Amino acid sequence: MKNLGFGMMRLPVLSGPTDFDYEQLNQMVDAFLDAGYTYFDTSFVYHNGKSEEATRKALVERHPRESFTVATKFPTFMLIPEEKIEETFQRQLDNLGVDYIDYYLLHNIQNVYYDGYDGKGGIVKTTHLFDYAKKWKEDGKIRHLGISFHSSAKLLDRVLTEHPEIEFVQIALNPIDWDSELVQAGPCYEVIRKHGRKVVIMEAVKGGGLARLPEDAERVLKAVHPDWSIASWSVRFCLEKEDVIAVLSGMSTLEQVLDNTKTANSAEPLTEEEKQALAEAMRLYRESAPIKQSEIERYKGLLYHGVPVSAILQAYSICQIQPDPGFSDDNNYLKNAIAEVEHVDFHKGLEKQTVITADGTDITNLVEKAVAWLTGHSF
Repeated sequence: MKNLGFGMMRLPVLSGPTDFDYEQLNQMVDAFLDAGYTYFDTSFVYHNGKSEEATRKALVERHPRESFTVATKFPTFMLIPEEKIEETFQRQLDNLGVDYIDYYLLHNIQNVYYDGYDGKGGIVKTTHLFDYAKKWKEDGKIRHLGISFHSSAKLLDRVLTEHPEIEFVQIALNPIDWDSELVQAGPCYEVIRKHGRKVVIMEAVKGGGLARLPEDAERVLKAVHPDWSIASWSVRFCLEKEDVIAVLSGMSTLEQVLDNTKTANSAEPLTEEEKQALAEAMRLYRESAPIKQSEIERYKGLLYHGVPVSAILQAYSICQIQPDPGFSDDNNYLKNAIAEVEHVDFHKGLEKQTVITADGTDITNLVEKAVAWLTGHSF
């Protein structure tokens, strides 16, 4: 279970997102390595495009190349034209100061980039991204090729079937996303394992959203383990999963590094009592959201543009109790769900549909409010 990864997307800063607190960051990197962990995850876009550079300065320039593994990602969503793809990849090598990248991912593979809104082929296919990535691997510039993924388990199954060159998949996975109707962490995890690929887990603490819970939920967990941090429950939930290369945690302070490495060093599979406590805490967490899960359950079976109403309301509601509601992993799944079913871009507006419950209640306004919010905050 010693597979913790350092996510380089919430690094300590001084005056702004690119003004890194290198004194603390260097200590964090050193502490992580000293604890026996080696996986560092960055991307072309984190910290306004400066995370790769920060990774070079805090890690690559200060430690032997064989002492760590680095992962970064091609910015699929930037819609880079094919003639700029090689240049972009070379910039990443230069940013990191390395000759090769241990784990390279096509960033944010989802329906609208893979199939396109019209279902005829998105940017991934039209620019032949997988062909470029395979060549980089053949040239020794990539050791392992993967994708990060934000769509349905159904699409993931097809992507892995069509691209046997994919060695691993990075997905959002935590105790809340595990049974989320839109994020589908559990089903996606099972699809990856069915295909015999490896897993990298991101959003292990849901961007910090599972580091603090409502008081009644925290009481449930503290009653079982008063000495465990609340965040460590989610990390442990992820660490026990099989076929996992790394469980990523975006860390912003030295204290978080020390807590996470302490958790990972001592982690063992959760007992039945611990699983029950975590499940109850997550139930209370969902009940603390603006639309309670117990209310959402009443809307099972209803559809809005082919997408379950319960999934839409669940995603909207859970976003509202995140530290940064507008930057939650749930935000981007609805556009892909609608595109997968209807091949339309929800940003351009959707045809009017009424939503009536079995008892005759009209909840159209509620659904439209959730859709409008998710549309406005997708990225």
